Amino acid sequence: MKFVDEATIIVEAGNGGNGCLSFRREKYVPKGGPDGGDGGDGGSVYLEASDSLNTLVDYQFQRKHKAPGGEQGSGRNCTGTKGEDLILPVPVGTTVVDVDTHEVLGDLTRVGQRLKVAQGGFHGLGNTRFKSSINRAPRQTSKGSEGELRNLRLELKVLADVGLLGLPNAGKSTFIRSVSAATPKVADYPFTTLVPNLGVVSVQAHQSFVIADIPGLIEGAAEGAGLGVRFLRHLVRTRLLLHLVDVAPYDGSSPAHAVNVIAHELEKFSETLASRDRWLVLNKVDMVPEEDREAHCQAIVDELGWQGPVFRISALSGEGTKPLTQAVMRWIEERAEEEAENPEVAEQEAARRRRMDEEARAGVEEERRARRAAREAADDDDFDDDDYDVEVVYVKD
Repeated sequence: MKFVDEATIIVEAGNGGNGCLSFRREKYVPKGGPDGGDGGDGGSVYLEASDSLNTLVDYQFQRKHKAPGGEQGSGRNCTGTKGEDLILPVPVGTTVVDVDTHEVLGDLTRVGQRLKVAQGGFHGLGNTRFKSSINRAPRQTSKGSEGELRNLRLELKVLADVGLLGLPNAGKSTFIRSVSAATPKVADYPFTTLVPNLGVVSVQAHQSFVIADIPGLIEGAAEGAGLGVRFLRHLVRTRLLLHLVDVAPYDGSSPAHAVNVIAHELEKFSETLASRDRWLVLNKVDMVPEEDREAHCQAIVDELGWQGPVFRISALSGEGTKPLTQAVMRWIEERAEEEAENPEVAEQEAARRRRMDEEARAGVEEERRARRAAREAADDDDFDDDDYDVEVVYVKD
């Protein structure tokens, strides 16, 4: 199934039913009266988080969704039937944004969580409602109100505790295969990973965390090079970033330069995300002779001036992966306890995520503008004044 992490849809709630104008007519009842019933309320539109979906591809093909309206009231004080609510399933981790106001309407992060995105119209009143001591035969009714219409953008961001960063072929997919049951594609060419992959890492009984592998970045990704930076928004919900680097690249390039390239692209995308806790993971140490391994790895750390935690692993053989996952588990538990004990820390984390969301949207939009400008420039380069000016007219038979 195609992975789609963004979709724009139109949702329209149902209109309320109109009130009825009716009078009681019975053979043996000499004095009748108004008996027009109210209309029914229109159906509302809800989004519901479902664990059976992992992509928004369905909403690329069907963009407009409308709930049924309420029925009109009828005589004998009969109320019109209420329109059924429309419930649209979306993947867990979907953020809902109003396109027109740029307001974030909600974040669906739990299975079964619902969010009302369009309010159904309210019912109209029948003429019975207008009866009074001075108006015994009212002929007034009211119409049902219109249902709410909204343009929405759905943004899917995977739910993970840890995110992986690195250039293509840094070994991210091999690492997630090594420490979890996930089976992303692994090959010896760049951009093997085209969509985010999730894996659950079980450290021991009742201790596990979720790790996310996103497509690799290259220099100039923020301007649309390679697969761009749009997949970086899937790291917004993570608590910790693991930066994997190949210590023995086949092309002889500098591992320290590879780290700086990713750090630079990360800062251009979101300064808040770049300030997240980030650990350096030196991968493929088994490609360096054992007697030179320590000196080689230390040289990379010294060149970077790295002050944070450093781990040396081989994702392929599994060397060093267990101490790394255990350290990650301890770090996650400590942060969770800190937030539970101190509400201010939890609020600061929530505010940080909101900033990352805003910066991520701006970063994705900037990349789109860069890609659009590149396409337009390519089209201009192909233009030739000497070409014949031909106009093609399509006629429908």
